[in-house]
Amino acid sequence: MAAAPPERNFRSLRHPLWTQNKAHLIRDYLKLFTMVTRHGTYIDGFAAPQESDHPEMWSAKLVLENNPKWMRDFWLCDLSAAGATRLEALAVEHRTSQRRISVLPGDFNTTIDEVLASPRIKETTATFALLDQRTFECSWETVRKLALRKTGRKIELFYFFATGWVDRSIAAVGRDETAAKVERWWGRSDWRSLQGMESVIRAKMVAARFKDELGYGYAYPYAIHNARRGGRTMYHMIHATDHPDAPPLMIRAYRRVSGRPEIEGSQLQGSLDDHWGALEE
Repeated sequence: MAAAPPERNFRSLRHPLWTQNKAHLIRDYLKLFTMVTRHGTYIDGFAAPQESDHPEMWSAKLVLENNPKWMRDFWLCDLSAAGATRLEALAVEHRTSQRRISVLPGDFNTTIDEVLASPRIKETTATFALLDQRTFECSWETVRKLALRKTGRKIELFYFFATGWVDRSIAAVGRDETAAKVERWWGRSDWRSLQGMESVIRAKMVAARFKDELGYGYAYPYAIHNARRGGRTMYHMIHATDHPDAPPLMIRAYRRVSGRPEIEGSQLQGSLDDHWGALEE
């Protein structure tokens, strides 16, 4: 594989992004994504609203409402039958002759095969997948399938890691079937070693797996905090991509949503590897 181009430079991120704004981050990044690609396919593995009473926090809805409407192909998946019903109602609002929206009920770890078998996803199709799991729902094999679907530039990913409660979730595992589910999620048998790790170190380790095991050119974790819990980090969102312009777009979206002013290019300093300010606790 050809060597990755040198990375752009940034000043570190120091303003927190709150959990209630994570859907806005997804929306804003996808808007910038399509500004570059002028087209796109969106895959959402856990697409039903997580907060039923807060549509402004529903990522799939916000992405579909983005303008310009250059993203034309959508795969909205969810295990819950009620969630799939909500998704179909959303799809009805937004389907046009120019926009294909497929709703797939069931376990995303199974329906992913149908999505990735579609001839609608070509090598040249700019494709983005959102894996906004709550804790252990998305198996590592599913992530691997997404990463290996294309022989050239990979499907771009946002992968959510539940930093805020992964320790107690692992501590609560007792039954064999639950342990098997967690092992499928982690993709290895050493998942108990995650418990008690310092959260920033753990997030960097998870991001490194996207590069080392799945072959992504760039993978960085971004902290998402809870304002009601003293700014505690609830998630780390791993952004994995092969496109050299994608990390700067991600920084731009994170700054905008977190309320940090844009910084002119002449002021940017330090590499992303040196300045993971988004990880600061």
